[in-house]
Amino acid sequence: MNVRGTTPDVSVAVIVVAAGSGSRLGASEPKAFVALHGRSILERSLDAVFGMAELAQVIVVVPESHRSRAEAIVAPADPRLVTVTVGGTTRQGSVAAGLAQLRPGIEVVLVHDAARPLTAPALFDTVVRLVRSSGDGVVPGLAVVDTLKQVDADFVTATVDRSRLSAVATPQGFPAAALLAAYAEARDDHTDDAALFAAAGHRVRVVEGDPRGFKITTPWDLRRAEQLLGETDAHAAAATRTGIGIDVHAFDEGAPLWLGGVFWPDEAGLAGHSDGDAVAHAICDALLSAAGLGDIGSRFGTDDPRFAGAHGEVFLSETVALVHGAGFRILNVVVQVVARAPRFAPRRAEVEARLSELVGAPVSVSATTSDGLGFTGRGEGVAAIATALLGG
Repeated sequence: MNVRGTTPDVSVAVIVVAAGSGSRLGASEPKAFVALHGRSILERSLDAVFGMAELAQVIVVVPESHRSRAEAIVAPADPRLVTVTVGGTTRQGSVAAGLAQLRPGIEVVLVHDAARPLTAPALFDTVVRLVRSSGDGVVPGLAVVDTLKQVDADFVTATVDRSRLSAVATPQGFPAAALLAAYAEARDDHTDDAALFAAAGHRVRVVEGDPRGFKITTPWDLRRAEQLLGETDAHAAAATRTGIGIDVHAFDEGAPLWLGGVFWPDEAGLAGHSDGDAVAHAICDALLSAAGLGDIGSRFGTDDPRFAGAHGEVFLSETVALVHGAGFRILNVVVQVVARAPRFAPRRAEVEARLSELVGAPVSVSATTSDGLGFTGRGEGVAAIATALLGG
């Protein structure tokens, strides 16, 4: 959807590097534009980026020959947040070209290889959170399972201790200012951004990676990705389930307001056995109904003293554990709030980020009024309606 107007405030940018030739794949065009299960590798990589819980600037770096094709691929996205630019002769040069497109106010930069199209959106969110909390560079890594040998002229000279090794991937995340400075000072060519960042004297930590985020380099890798996508599509078609949840709470002037997992100062609270978080409770009901696990009342009854005054995050955490225990994955949640107060617009991004963190999947929230009709129109309380999508 093309949306014009004021550019949204974002503090995260994702540079998607898609400028490589992919000669080892044996294709007649750059690797990012090779078809993978009916869509290009680049399109599938962007699915994960656009699936992040947090709104981000997206910079796609491509060869000059395929710039117009890349622009057509990103055309449905918000043009205020998505940029296509031409890469350099090396990967490092391509990332530098992407860095030159950063908007003011960007605090965290992620660099992702388009050749890793099956990486899950949740990994992007995890890397962003850890960069923010630590100030370090962050790379996804997987333990090395093969025995590694050091060789010289076809003869083994030593066995490498694999317990101290990690196979790293992307997205790699960094504080923006430190990464820009590291690139400005770089004189050598490095194989990845973490190496360049470390060479500038910064720390890089490893977070658990995504096994499906392997890099497509050879025809065998492409066939493997095709097979995984085929299995995923077939399984999703058979196992996708939806659920709806509704919750209503009256205002209580003497209580603090917790709504959408966050505290609202200077607002009337909601009455209830717990903290009255109608948004969190509606999400719980939607998730439980989709999984066939009953409802919030049967799972967390008002006669249970453990939940007296409990915050919405307690119910969400317990519900997510129940859903996962039943063998389902949470794909996304949508919530509609009906109320005269509080005003959601100023804090919508914060609420969505908090709920997405608690649920472990993208959560979108919108708010409306009932035009003066009913108890919400009279300002007597809040209603929330949630829809959840689960996969097997």
